[in-house]
Amino acid sequence: MALQTINEPALKSSLSPNFQPKHPPLRLSRFENALALNAGAGSYLSPSMQFTRWLIPLTLAASVAVGAETPSIEGAMALMRKGDPTNAIATLGSLLKDKPDEVRAWHLRAQMRGLIGDADGAIADFGEAIRREPKSPYLVQERGMLHFRRNDIDKALIDFDRANELEPRMRPQNWQRGIALYYAGRFADGRRQFESHQTVNTDDVENAAWHFLCTAREKNLETARARLIPIEGDTRVPMPEVHRLFAGTATPADVMKAAQETPAEPRGRQKHLFYARLYLGLYFEATGDKTRAAEHIRAAADMAPRDDYMGDVARVHARRLKE
Repeated sequence: MALQTINEPALKSSLSPNFQPKHPPLRLSRFENALALNAGAGSYLSPSMQFTRWLIPLTLAASVAVGAETPSIEGAMALMRKGDPTNAIATLGSLLKDKPDEVRAWHLRAQMRGLIGDADGAIADFGEAIRREPKSPYLVQERGMLHFRRNDIDKALIDFDRANELEPRMRPQNWQRGIALYYAGRFADGRRQFESHQTVNTDDVENAAWHFLCTAREKNLETARARLIPIEGDTRVPMPEVHRLFAGTATPADVMKAAQETPAEPRGRQKHLFYARLYLGLYFEATGDKTRAAEHIRAAADMAPRDDYMGDVARVHARRLKE
């Protein structure tokens, strides 16, 4: 999703009197951001990255910054960069035996466990970190994202709301909360969350789409279409076609054509197709075509990236279709 992730550097920048909301896309490599290896914002993550999107910049960067004082943290980071999460996690385990109150190590191990699919272990580690640093909104927010991955929407919302309480400036940025509200059936609250997010992220088709989805369920399809947030400047494939589809001026075939025919390397094309399938499924759900909605959602879940929050959205949605 192009919607920006919650991160303290972005939050701190809001304190500047000359602040202009300009946030990195969710698909930026959080791991490389933390290591200052990613030079700029791109619409999609580089294919070379393997262990990425669950690492939030500020707190992880803090872990790296103290590498000289705590070599085992630095060593764990180096192992993760080499693609060796097992030994990276073991390294942090050894550190925590000696320093059980080292919040940075609990946090980093939680992120690493999340990356390899151990959501239960990651949530447990976040719990240890939060117990030692209960007023950190970033720890609570990340745990909420993992609760969502496990389809535990109620617990996700508890954490997202708590993060907002701890740091009110996060409220408009917390689009993850908006998606969770949609799945909780709290459509009016979800609509309001995406309206708030629009004030800090003005050129994102996906924000407009989720606002549409909430409005369609709260009101009706005609109202959702009439209130569709206008977006300019989101050139990610196939987002222009997705926006026109929701506006009623494009067809599902137009969305698929853009995803299939826009030149891209294989991984990029798969990503284009994933987002096409996801938003077609969500659109058909809003229009009441349950058969085509399920077809596209399941296809999106099957091809969803493992380390992508919107991939988690597709998998959660597909799982809920079975319930």
